[in-house]
Amino acid sequence: MIGDNAGMTRSHLSHGLVLAAAGLLLAGCASTGAPPPNLPVAAYRDQVELDGRLFVNFEKDGKPDTLSVKFNWVQQGQKVDVSLATPLGQTVARISVTPQSATLTQSDRAPLVAQDIDGLTVEALGWSLPVSGLRDWLQGYATAAGGKRFTASPGANSVLTADGWQLTFVSWQETAGGASARPKRIDATRAASAHSGPLAIRIVLDAQG
Repeated sequence: MIGDNAGMTRSHLSHGLVLAAAGLLLAGCASTGAPPPNLPVAAYRDQVELDGRLFVNFEKDGKPDTLSVKFNWVQQGQKVDVSLATPLGQTVARISVTPQSATLTQSDRAPLVAQDIDGLTVEALGWSLPVSGLRDWLQGYATAAGGKRFTASPGANSVLTADGWQLTFVSWQETAGGASARPKRIDATRAASAHSGPLAIRIVLDAQG
């Protein structure tokens, strides 16, 4: 995927992550049974529980790295609880986010608490988990550059967010009855930020009821 070359410059690393993300996008184009392009996204829910997988390409200590984890996402109003686990089910971290603070807990370690979840996940995991963005993205919404509300659909599936993420809603799943759609796979890429190096995240959501 991305070559492990300690002598690569930061610009080359950024380019490599973009290429990796592009490859993820191409891999999703072959999916079949896509909902009609004019099918609307399902209405936003303040309370939702979702399961899925994250495939992360990131930069750690100046070197490219990759990670694959399963996640459980429980959203209740302004509170979000996220559990990350290895593909074999071993817990990697538990994260709780409220408007006041974020707490990250790992096995055999004291909980870490901060106001900013992005910086907290970089400190503990080596990459930034964009919880505030995921609150919208996982349901097919985002805040676009300029602050306008973006509503994705199978026919309008790409946006640059106000905080610099390039999102592509690659595939969709129909809700019960086929009246609306929910995201199935989301590709998110971002250039280096104050919190972390360049980052590419592929999000795959399990089937929902």
